[in-house]
Amino acid sequence: MLGLERVTFDPRIMAGQACIRGMRIPVSLVVNLVANGKSVEEILEEYPDLELEDIRQSLLYAAWLTQERVYPFKTA
Repeated sequence: MLGLERVTFDPRIMAGQACIRGMRIPVSLVVNLVANGKSVEEILEEYPDLELEDIRQSLLYAAWLTQERVYPFKTA
């Protein structure tokens, strides 16, 4: 999917939500940390199993999810 090989889905891990490389670290956690002002360095220090590319792909996945799509409506 979109070259996001580090974003994985497994129904046995975190109820199937998007996680990083099959670990119990949800993409939503990573995005939330960034959104709340944590620096990449702080995140990598707090979560030593993560790598810089994991954070980048988490943000790319979040951006993909929020793409706006415009659907034309037929007027009467």
